[in-house]
Amino acid sequence: MSKHPPNDASGSWRHTIPSPSFPAAPNRYHLYVGLFCPFAHRVIITRQIKGLQEFLPMSIVKPYPKDNGGWRFPVDDEKYPGSTIDHLLHSEFLSEVYFRSDTDYKGKYSVPVLWDKETQQIVNNESEDIMRMLNHAFDDFLPKDSPRRGIDFYPENMRDKINEVNSWMMPNLNSGVYKAGFADNQEDYEKNCRVVFQTLDRLESMLADDRSLFLLGTPQRTEADIKLYTTLVRFDTIYQQHFKLMTRSVRHGYPRLNRWLKNFYWNVPGVKETTNFEQIKDNYSKSHGLINPRGITPLGPEPAVEPWTDHDELWKQRVLEKS
Repeated sequence: MSKHPPNDASGSWRHTIPSPSFPAAPNRYHLYVGLFCPFAHRVIITRQIKGLQEFLPMSIVKPYPKDNGGWRFPVDDEKYPGSTIDHLLHSEFLSEVYFRSDTDYKGKYSVPVLWDKETQQIVNNESEDIMRMLNHAFDDFLPKDSPRRGIDFYPENMRDKINEVNSWMMPNLNSGVYKAGFADNQEDYEKNCRVVFQTLDRLESMLADDRSLFLLGTPQRTEADIKLYTTLVRFDTIYQQHFKLMTRSVRHGYPRLNRWLKNFYWNVPGVKETTNFEQIKDNYSKSHGLINPRGITPLGPEPAVEPWTDHDELWKQRVLEKS
């Protein structure tokens, strides 16, 4: 089978599993991720909660340095805790994975990447696409009695609502923190900073009625929860000081979002295990020379996520009784 080039000029591969070119199969595919990246983190959480680790292996780049070859792999699995060698292709740089798929590639060397071992090419490098593939593409390979088969992050009856929330949360918060942090002038910074906090205000109001543990009022988490989590868990930890988002912290300025974050971190199996604060903080503080030229990683906040308390548990039980 011939190799497919990127689907667009930005360097995105947007192929799908299952499809005639890329059928669903255990151990045929390999994930490349970075624990620091909120977009790769979405995919890692989806893989973890769906229980796909056994037949969808994963290699993890280091959080820094990032140079002309893009993200690096450590020389062995012990050199940077949490990162791994390229277990599949034995690459030194993530860029080598991209060039194996397309020798003329000229885009960014981003994570996540979903790689096909059989045809030796990238299937997809868009986090939302990969999340939705992992949602059900590999269900047939889970044990027949596994409750993970029934986990659906993108249920058909909620897709319009999920898409509507995505339409403003992605540009205004998930990407909005970067628009503020990398602004070239005061005017752009202030404009984008305000948009970030307006979006947090909007999300806070969505949780006001306490009808569910999850963002959209659903009995189980959806992809909207995962997308919110991977930004929110980085907010107080690094975004607030690094990207100058100082108006309010989540823990002191947004009580409902903070409780939602605590519940997702402490009580959803597979989430805490995928969250590596050392890699998150090292990446931002040591990879953005214009923002932090000395590469000093800040201490705090302590704790990174506030503990789940008895009071929180009482609230959770009341919500569950009503739902």
